[in-house]
Amino acid sequence: MIKGDTLYKSYIDILRRELIPAMGCTEPIAVAYCASLAKKELGCIPDKVLVEVSGNIVKNVKSVIVPNTNGMKGIDVAAAIGILAGNPNAELEVISSVTDQEKELLVNYLKNTEFSIHSIDSEELLDIIVTVYNGANYAKARINGDHTHVSLISYNDQIIYEDQTSVTEDSNIPHIYDDLNIKDIFEFANIVELNDISETIERQIKYNSAISKEGLKNQYGANIGKVLLSSYTNSIKQRAKAAAAAGSDARMSGCELPVVVNSGSGNQGLTVSLPLIQYADEYHISEDKLYRGLVLSNLIAVHEKHGIGCLSAYCGAVSAGAAAGCGIAYLLGGDLEAISHTLVNALAITSGIICDGAKPSCAAKISASIDAGILGYEMYKNGQQFKSGDGIVEKGVENTLQNVSRIGFYGMRETDKEIIKIMTNQ
Repeated sequence: MIKGDTLYKSYIDILRRELIPAMGCTEPIAVAYCASLAKKELGCIPDKVLVEVSGNIVKNVKSVIVPNTNGMKGIDVAAAIGILAGNPNAELEVISSVTDQEKELLVNYLKNTEFSIHSIDSEELLDIIVTVYNGANYAKARINGDHTHVSLISYNDQIIYEDQTSVTEDSNIPHIYDDLNIKDIFEFANIVELNDISETIERQIKYNSAISKEGLKNQYGANIGKVLLSSYTNSIKQRAKAAAAAGSDARMSGCELPVVVNSGSGNQGLTVSLPLIQYADEYHISEDKLYRGLVLSNLIAVHEKHGIGCLSAYCGAVSAGAAAGCGIAYLLGGDLEAISHTLVNALAITSGIICDGAKPSCAAKISASIDAGILGYEMYKNGQQFKSGDGIVEKGVENTLQNVSRIGFYGMRETDKEIIKIMTNQ
């Protein structure tokens, strides 16, 4: 890889595209964003709202608190606050500027407005259609494939905007994610000009550290971060796990601080970043090295998730925790071989964790996945590894990643359907 060539620029673009701010769990926020777009096109507050969503949206909205709603949950709540107070220009921070007055209006609006929520069969695991009505007029917005991929805006029978390209095609550089591989990611982390990525990485450190501290300071969810710190030895390993878990504790329970996401997920953004920040502090690692480690962990996580898809019954914390282990290995002097073995070892340990929606237990899954990432590196340092033929492990890190992608994208489809049935009492 050469600085300034197409591949180098692609990696910069991926970081800037993926590491964006979001407030709250990204699925209800995507619903709020979609609703705000529809309401903007309608031009007034609707008196009737229809929200149609894929099963994975149902799964990931059901149990999390929507920020700036005074502790409320639900698809209707997310849509309503997006309609009343959403700023569509802010995308995943769409409800970051809700006033106290707008929060007070929310209860009455939900009570006095007809909300219909329907589950739809869709080829896209992430699919949201919001139709808003005022008298005889109506407006519609659709987001699918990605949390911010707007594919349709219409008013009555007139299409205002339509984008039928797939999410992977929706880029200035076609097939940009297909260029990702562990060898090039490692080389890129070593040669990248920090000025090209410093703003993106600094924001991730600032935002994610702030919500982690909030999660450790106050009561959120099951307080997994606090449990980790109070129940085990005060080792760097425990602090790394607790920092990420505490951030998830807070955001799953409606904390109004933003996070910088990875692969469309705030929990994954917390998982790939906060353990490295803790290790850098513990071992007095330079800012330069920390930034490069975060570049590596973020890109490895994106590489893992690209083959799986943004939503799956395969828990995203697994990918992020394994990537965090790789980032920690990098900070502590690990070379390409160390990072490759760390990744394979970690994935061999935790690839059976399911995603049963966004909720407080995500923090515990994050802790387990980071633990596996760190253990994967410790195994390598001690001359131990899982070998080709051990389950899904195959010789060559990219081959093992392809196997994980098959499981997450294809193998977990029926599992996903059963999880959704269980969660919706079918």
